[in-house]
Amino acid sequence: MSERKVLNKYYPPDFDPSKIPKLKLPKDRQYVVRLMAPFNMRCKTCGEYIYKGKKFNARKETVQNELYLGLPIFRFYIKCTRCLAEITFKTDPENTDYTMEHGATRNFQAEKLLEEEEKRVQKEREDEELNNPMKVLENRTKDSKLEMEVLENLQELKELNQRQANVDFEAMLQQYRVSEEEKRQREQEEDQREMEAMMEQSRKRRLIEDSDSDEEPIPAPSQLLIRANPTAILEEGPPLKRQKLESWERSVGAFASKSKLAGLVVAKKPVAPKPSSNNGHVGSPSPNTDIPKSLKEADEPLRLPSSSSLSQLGAYSDSEDSSNSG
Repeated sequence: MSERKVLNKYYPPDFDPSKIPKLKLPKDRQYVVRLMAPFNMRCKTCGEYIYKGKKFNARKETVQNELYLGLPIFRFYIKCTRCLAEITFKTDPENTDYTMEHGATRNFQAEKLLEEEEKRVQKEREDEELNNPMKVLENRTKDSKLEMEVLENLQELKELNQRQANVDFEAMLQQYRVSEEEKRQREQEEDQREMEAMMEQSRKRRLIEDSDSDEEPIPAPSQLLIRANPTAILEEGPPLKRQKLESWERSVGAFASKSKLAGLVVAKKPVAPKPSSNNGHVGSPSPNTDIPKSLKEADEPLRLPSSSSLSQLGAYSDSEDSSNSG
């Protein structure tokens, strides 16, 4: 397998190179080569843009009867990528460039046009100086004046550089760092003071809340009820509350204290004690006179300010029974 990489070939002893026939190839023969577009171009047939560097399979031939200092000039044939129109261009060794022949137009050659314009102006100036000596003097005066202006500008730039060179950039940077550090410290101190003030304010608020919660409310002296008798509490009615409605009250409804049926209920009257004969005992005290007033008030039944209609009906029935039995 190593013989396939050997470049030397075997020549037999009876090899005669003169016997090999020579091929008669035309001088303008074409070769197929792989190349890239040397510049941006636009197809004249379809208007397709072909950018620089696009690869083509081109045909290459040598241009006949055209040489530059003994160097041959080559022509290349490519096809448009859209309409397959033929585009040709050739080498330009004089300007180290390529020249478009036909099939497309070259784009973005402003630099080349500028160079050509400068060459044209320089050539016209040289031709004019050869025939007009006064023009030569004018051109030299203009050149000297332009040179003086350039020297003045250069001197100004040198002075500016010298003034900037005297500036100590390290000292400026150090001063900037110091100012930044001081600014940062001031901001930290301000933040610390604000934080302490907020904490003090929250502490005072907490102390006020704690003191308010610890103090018990002391009843006002006007709210204290001073009772002369211990049994006076029995005469007071219960506080007015909204009684819980019973099931029958929800369906039928409760009798109001000032309804129309309130007049039909008669409260039971207390029976007056009969006067008893003393039978000769004059001056003996009556049995009710010696009883204290407080006990009398305690023996009397409690009268509620707002009694229900059912309790009044019960009292009415009791009064009827007592009257019948008597």
